[in-house]
Amino acid sequence: MRLDKYLKVSRLIKRRTVANEACDAGKITVNEKVARASYEVKLGDLIEINMGRTPLKVRVLKITETAGKDAAAFMYEAL
Repeated sequence: MRLDKYLKVSRLIKRRTVANEACDAGKITVNEKVARASYEVKLGDLIEINMGRTPLKVRVLKITETAGKDAAAFMYEAL
């Protein structure tokens, strides 16, 4: 799954266009490397989001095409 779509489905970022813009601006890193929106997310990847005051670091636990509000929280583990 593409990084921008994963960020939207997991509800880490509210809209896919915002996730895409954040990737283009270099605010999203995967495994400590700046990632493009087209990056294919894999299980175990470490994603860091540098938007706002505090950076958010998460580890990918699950990848699904759709997720409800409750299931989205189980797609990642906050570090």
